[in-house]
Amino acid sequence: MRARSGSPHRWPRSLDPAPVAAVENRTMGTQPADTWRSPKGLLALISLLLCGLLWLNGLAGSLARPSVGDALELRQLELAALAEPAVPAPWRAPLLGGDPLGQLRQRLAAAGAAATTPLPDPQLTTWGLLEQLLGRPQQARQILAGLPNGELPPAPQLSPLQQRLQCELAGRPRSQCSQPVVAGSALRRLLLITLAPIVLMLLGVLLLLRQLWLWRQGRLAPVAPLQGPELSPIEVALVVAGGFVVLGELVTPLLLGPLLTRALTPLAADPPLQQALSVLLLYATLMLGPLLILFALLRQRGPAPRGGWLQWNWLPLRHTIPWAMAGLLMVLPLVALTGWVLQHLWPNPAGSNPLLDMVLTNANPLALALLASTALILAPLFEETLFRGVLLPVLARHWGQGASVLASAAFFALAHLSLGELAPLFVLGLGLGWLRLQSGRLGASALLHSLWNGITFANLLLLAG
Repeated sequence: MRARSGSPHRWPRSLDPAPVAAVENRTMGTQPADTWRSPKGLLALISLLLCGLLWLNGLAGSLARPSVGDALELRQLELAALAEPAVPAPWRAPLLGGDPLGQLRQRLAAAGAAATTPLPDPQLTTWGLLEQLLGRPQQARQILAGLPNGELPPAPQLSPLQQRLQCELAGRPRSQCSQPVVAGSALRRLLLITLAPIVLMLLGVLLLLRQLWLWRQGRLAPVAPLQGPELSPIEVALVVAGGFVVLGELVTPLLLGPLLTRALTPLAADPPLQQALSVLLLYATLMLGPLLILFALLRQRGPAPRGGWLQWNWLPLRHTIPWAMAGLLMVLPLVALTGWVLQHLWPNPAGSNPLLDMVLTNANPLALALLASTALILAPLFEETLFRGVLLPVLARHWGQGASVLASAAFFALAHLSLGELAPLFVLGLGLGWLRLQSGRLGASALLHSLWNGITFANLLLLAG
């Protein structure tokens, strides 16, 4: 993303006054004499074996988890139906797709037919009201029979869309049943959800084309010197496979999970808050094992180089923020294209991150703040420390920078234990690794990671209302 110094278009880069040779000497320093047959090497091999087994089991198990994609599609259709009265008639077809209520009924009917368990009560209520409105009373009675006592909830407990449908069933015109403030708010949310990503992706395509043009012209500046911790591949295996996967994802939940459940029993009356706090605390404890191992290994290496072993380089922010924003814009169209191809090859992928459904179905502000802290702060800082701060630079010394970006992206995607999200996460990991190399700043990668999670989080909140 950088041109030569004479170009009017130049992205900021990390400037280190130390000679490149000095940096290379420190990063290419003498490695420990451990071999894979040493006790440390055997422990690393065992950790890698357990890591592979755990990840294979997690990926296979993700097929049994429901996909949040269906819930997102239903929420968007509900939002379109709610916004319909606020959209002028000529614009309804291009903006809403013609008949939002009819599409919503068809989608609910398909979900009901495919579900192995009854749909949630709010979806049954909307489906039953739509069947009544479209003149199918027998189907409506069968659907509504699945509600508690086989009756609709009281009017105050109905959603705005359900209240409008009930009003129309009473024979009143749609113009009198719609609430202009509610419909206008739904329309603004719908436009933000649909148009904002398009604008951002167009900007990203332009940046990618500019990057390609600069590369063809030979005007890209060389990447910043890559500096990382003086660890061997064996030690990296101990940090990532042993600390993160074995200790963090296996041992920590087994030992602390029951204790945490008992400690959070007083919050049982508020399940969303209890669940969100549990997620935050489990993630925080998961981080401890690998970070303590990393700290112990680096402490043996003596004083850290200028800028630290991981080269966060947050300051000045006027450099870090533009790097992260540019990386976000360029990775958006690539991940979207990957998701589009995957959708056509695998129409109904399962195994979405459970955190997505928690955000979508949660109405507790404190619980949402805890989930946001996990997704926007803890996860980016911790995952970038492991994958772009430790794994990428160490592998680059042995395999080269290109292979290290590929490998770190693959480990990053696998660690999320979701077959349905594996390809998009791999592409996102490539963008994060590329940014780490180009900017010379781990802070830029962490900020990009946080912005990515923030966009996903905000989209879920808009859909949930």
